[in-house]
Amino acid sequence: MRIISGSRKGARISAPKGESTRPTGDRVREAAFNLVGPIDGASVLDLFAGSGANGL
Repeated sequence: MRIISGSRKGARISAPKGESTRPTGDRVREAAFNLVGPIDGASVLDLFAGSGANGL
């Protein structure tokens, strides 16, 4: 997995081992954030943060 935007764009992150966490793929996350676009000053709560990739 990798961070898809921001100052750490392209940095690799690892998901917890095991089958209990199934991280969203890079392309799916990138497509979702491209649809939403930048939201200045927004607070976002990632309720299902298994790997934390969406929050990063």
